[in-house]
Amino acid sequence: MSTGTEAHAPTAGEYIVHHLTHLNSTGHAQTAIIDWSVWNLDTLFFSISLGIVTLMLLIKAASKATSGVPGRFQAAVEILVEMVADQAKGIVHSAESRKFVAPVALTVFFWIFLMNSMDFLPVDLLPRIGEMFGLHYLRVVPTADLNGTLGMSIGVLLICLYYNIKIKGFGGWIHELFTAPFGSHPLLYPINFLMQMIEFLAKTVSHGMRLFGNMYAGELVFMLIALMGGTATVFGFLGHIVAGSIWAVFHILIVALQAFIFMMLTLVYIGQAHESH
Repeated sequence: MSTGTEAHAPTAGEYIVHHLTHLNSTGHAQTAIIDWSVWNLDTLFFSISLGIVTLMLLIKAASKATSGVPGRFQAAVEILVEMVADQAKGIVHSAESRKFVAPVALTVFFWIFLMNSMDFLPVDLLPRIGEMFGLHYLRVVPTADLNGTLGMSIGVLLICLYYNIKIKGFGGWIHELFTAPFGSHPLLYPINFLMQMIEFLAKTVSHGMRLFGNMYAGELVFMLIALMGGTATVFGFLGHIVAGSIWAVFHILIVALQAFIFMMLTLVYIGQAHESH
């Protein structure tokens, strides 16, 4: 005879759906693909909190920088700073622009790395803590939310538009929108403008979708592994431990690689904004 706990235990599908539901401003799952009235509060909280942590770490590293033998934390930050500076120098050829672009790229890398790393926390840890405070839904990986990653890619788009206008002038940029890539013949103006809009849209959407897709898949795999640990057999528990450990090691590469790719694409797109067709 089943106990009350067993009778109300969620199925695998219910477990995954529950963990993929955001804590949002409406109190229920979003049904429409686009709904501007819904705010994913968990994504906002964790992304802003980790953004503050990122700034604090970078400020701490800068304030404790010495000309002598650096500590391990300072040495790690210096390696990343040099890496980003070298990449920025090879992509963004304006020394004046690099004074802003390189720190932005470094901040983006740190920030996304920390947000991605939230995936290493046990799947049920923070949601269970949230339930103690009446929060029935809680997703802790901001980059596994398409709203968050598209928000960041739109931010990169705005920076690109700024440099397009700053480098080429507003008139020069408008002229480029209608004359590139096929030439300045009046008959080609509509086609050129359409191609430019498609390029901006495609770069922005793919920039955000790439990060989201990889982190969403990683989050889903961790949930499936967590379900293995819920089985009553010894083999299920051991499989949970072994599979979780192997996937966590592999996921370290994904977390760092996705942060690096997003940073590099940010530099590439800003570098393209400096170029004239």
